[in-house]
Amino acid sequence: MAATDADPTARRTGRGSGGIRFDDVTVAYNGNVVLDSFTLDVAPGEVVALLGPSGSGKTTALRAVAGFVRPASGRVHVGGRDVTDLPPYKRGLGMVVQQYALFPHMRVEQNVAFGLKAQKIVAKSEIPARVAEALRMTGMAQYAKRYPRELSGGQQQRVAIARALAIQPSVLLLDEPLSALDAQLRSGMLAELARLHRELPDVSILYVTHDQIEALTLADRIAVMNEARLVEVGTARDLYKRPGTEFAAGFVGNSNLLPVTVAECVAHGDGSFRATVRIATESGATTGELVTATCTENAAAGETRTLCLRPHFLGLAAAEHHDNAFSGTVTEVQWRGSAHRIFADVHGHEVRLDTNELRNPPAIGDEVWLHFSAEDAVLIPASGTGSPSPDPVSAAEPAPANPASTEPAPAKPASTKPAPAKDAVPIPATATGSPSPDPVSAAEPALAETAPAEPAPAEDAAR
Repeated sequence: MAATDADPTARRTGRGSGGIRFDDVTVAYNGNVVLDSFTLDVAPGEVVALLGPSGSGKTTALRAVAGFVRPASGRVHVGGRDVTDLPPYKRGLGMVVQQYALFPHMRVEQNVAFGLKAQKIVAKSEIPARVAEALRMTGMAQYAKRYPRELSGGQQQRVAIARALAIQPSVLLLDEPLSALDAQLRSGMLAELARLHRELPDVSILYVTHDQIEALTLADRIAVMNEARLVEVGTARDLYKRPGTEFAAGFVGNSNLLPVTVAECVAHGDGSFRATVRIATESGATTGELVTATCTENAAAGETRTLCLRPHFLGLAAAEHHDNAFSGTVTEVQWRGSAHRIFADVHGHEVRLDTNELRNPPAIGDEVWLHFSAEDAVLIPASGTGSPSPDPVSAAEPAPANPASTEPAPAKPASTKPAPAKDAVPIPATATGSPSPDPVSAAEPALAETAPAEPAPAEDAAR
């Protein structure tokens, strides 16, 4: 998959219909490019997650849509309109950030009504109904009279979402809205966001996160970013099952990335190819073990590729029966309650295997055979950069292993730094009327520049 968006449905945009289009957008600060030639379309009603490590440019892309930073070059379109030169409050967007940004001196219903009153987009008589509907959708109707300090972190985030929804935006921008919540609250809010999307099928959502589980759960498509560039874009399933780059393979879910040399590649009935490969050692020599994997394109004999194997697709095999398997030496065994994670040295490469809890797991130093199905392994071009340094909050897999676990960070891939572009001109966040430097809604005009700073989130209130 290329790092551009060729989905025809993503171009069905019109005035007021929602949808976002980045057209070769570049943003730079003091000669340092933070978003480089970014092109992406988000269709009306589509949820697209911008996924990448810290500093990859994902929040900058979102702020360019919101109007908080002007691109040095390129254009931004919302609902078919070029909004590049419009101030934030004229873009008709809803935005939610991780710090909640609620006015501490206002009750919940007043916070939710703020954007409606500031923009004067509806008659005063309609505001109570809009507020009530937004609170109903977010499950906060019974807390309308409370102050933010009387709410838990999850409840405060729901209020922030309700405030963004009250203006009935065609585009909703979510900037890591769950990162300030604990694991249990994040899980609940993920379900709530999925439900909200079902209730608002026409609203386009741009969701910034470095948590792969949030992206896989919510997004129709995922745009993987690294070092200010768009690396790859596709559906969550395509990026997980058939990644096109080493970086996407290593960042969207856990993966074992092994250097291999192609011995043979033949066409398969489903339009793909089946390649027989040999695993290379750390020194570059190839082993005698031949394994078969799926390849989306033909590969020449002798060509160097990378074999992508997800840990939960690997199984333990007996030495006397090891079709499509390779041997390794166990270096670590981790018991995770309902599952085991096994680490093995395979010709100088660390390989991870996730399996249901074993009654008799192998011991450190044991030789084991690891087998897999050719349909569950994919060959991708060898970039020579290795796998990405995983920055996600959770490195969980749809495997039996504990989803809260994380793995040691592989080496960060090297890449050429993009050439500096003309400096962008950041727009002060206070122009949005937000009580903190991070606005709740891009639609709020400069009516509250003197609003008090946002307090730290209160502890959960026992009510």
